[in-house]
Amino acid sequence: MFDERFLAGLRQEAERYEKEAEEQALSFPDRKKRFETASGIPIKRAYSPLDLAGRDYSQDIGWPGQYPFTRAVQHTAYRGKFWTFRQYAGYGTADESNQRYKYLLETGNTGLSVAFDLPTQLGYDSDHPIARGEVGKVGVAIDTLEDMERLFDGIPLDKISTSMTCNAHAAMMLAMYVTVAEQQGIPPTKLTGTIQNDILKEYVARGTYIFPPKPSMRIITDIFAYCSKQVPRWNTISICGYHLREAGCNAMQELAFMLADGIAYVEAAIKAGLEVDRFGPRLSWLPNTMIDFFEEIAKFRAARRMWAKIMKERFGAKDPRSCTFRVFTGTAGSSFTAHQPFNNVIRGTIETMAAVLGGCQALHVCSFDEALALPTEEAVRVAMRTQQIVAYESGIADTIDPLAGSFYVETLTNELEERAWDLIAKIDKLGGAVAAIEKGYYQSEIIESAYRYQREVETGERVIVGVNQFKIDDEPEIVLHQTDPAIELEQVQRLKAVKSRRDAAKVERILAELRTAAQGDANLLPPLIDAVKAYATLGEICAVLRDVFGAYQPPQGF
Repeated sequence: MFDERFLAGLRQEAERYEKEAEEQALSFPDRKKRFETASGIPIKRAYSPLDLAGRDYSQDIGWPGQYPFTRAVQHTAYRGKFWTFRQYAGYGTADESNQRYKYLLETGNTGLSVAFDLPTQLGYDSDHPIARGEVGKVGVAIDTLEDMERLFDGIPLDKISTSMTCNAHAAMMLAMYVTVAEQQGIPPTKLTGTIQNDILKEYVARGTYIFPPKPSMRIITDIFAYCSKQVPRWNTISICGYHLREAGCNAMQELAFMLADGIAYVEAAIKAGLEVDRFGPRLSWLPNTMIDFFEEIAKFRAARRMWAKIMKERFGAKDPRSCTFRVFTGTAGSSFTAHQPFNNVIRGTIETMAAVLGGCQALHVCSFDEALALPTEEAVRVAMRTQQIVAYESGIADTIDPLAGSFYVETLTNELEERAWDLIAKIDKLGGAVAAIEKGYYQSEIIESAYRYQREVETGERVIVGVNQFKIDDEPEIVLHQTDPAIELEQVQRLKAVKSRRDAAKVERILAELRTAAQGDANLLPPLIDAVKAYATLGEICAVLRDVFGAYQPPQGF
């Protein structure tokens, strides 16, 4: 990008600057021994065109909306429309969550993001012994189609985009959502939204898995195939770095692991007989947005460029849409502290700015009480206002990729990419993401990274304001959301009522058909839709599939 004669003169200036800086540092020493990003990438005193020598603008940076999409996946980005404003929400019964969703839409949400309780995520009904004490605690309880009907009562599904954090149970939730839309008179072709549907990170970071990897990948590719024809505007997967990061990996590891998982899903779909450009345009991503401002921006830029290369060069994608890295991100819940919780408003603002400058397509901002409880309406409103102030008042969204050309940001983008390619190469040598996870490679890398981070916090090398520095004796009292224990009994009674009203013989017959489909190679979505329409419960459906596929057991030591 720069003339060699110009660079030669600049090298002399750089040497002079470094000498003067070293002399000044004798009187004003650096405030810490080393400066580096959260991924351990060393940070220089200052950056210049010398750090970008040998780079080609067109191939490495380019224009927004054009390959390799470093700057943005759309030509006009936020100048056309802002990102989708989401707030991740769900608790108690479907009725309670429905009221929260309507409140969020009133405060300015342009999309909904559904949180499910742990029994639902694990494929158990609310009346199962293992669900006791967990019903409705960290999300909404969904046992049957009736719960989904209540969840979206009065919310027109053709007017909003819905993201659902469901993985092992993603196919069942999608089947229910499509059915509710049909009840509203809305054809599947008009539905927009996303199911997370990323089972690989569950084996590593969250633990809400049900089936072993092989049948789980089959369910995912069945969803790809079904939606490509029946629900063409639906994002069939949101490949997650978010939860890997929350588990303790750094930005570079998150980038590499996330993309390696994406490679595994594409390979599985192609092996199942799908053409890459048939499902590629509907792949989406959920990276984390942490507090290390510039590294997070660089991570988004590197991810777009890397995925474009992977799809075009590794898988031969011809459709430019297959090469786009489309992002729903969230600010980092793990960066929010229980100490001095109002400090989290500032953390959320910084992370929001990083996500927007990084070019996200949808965003959730954690509420300031994230580390203490489910958010109150006040906390949710502040989080939503954070997005709106950044969007409407800051000017950040008025030009596309405003940090492009920054010597530091471009260098950081390049460094993250190079290190991530090296890690992906290691994963490839292990046999790919599935094999690497089964061997415990992801897990051991994340554990080591999390240990290093915690050690830095405990020694004070890494400052967390209000936790290991700038502490106060009297913490502010804030009102927290309380989940009513009575909702478990209410949910169980509702489930019992549904079972008493439905056609039991029909349910038994349809579940038998689902079993036959699972034992063969038919697409599982049609029998799953038939099952939810008959008001078969989530637990009954998953019990059939567990019997056919088995249940996943993690490797020893993890």
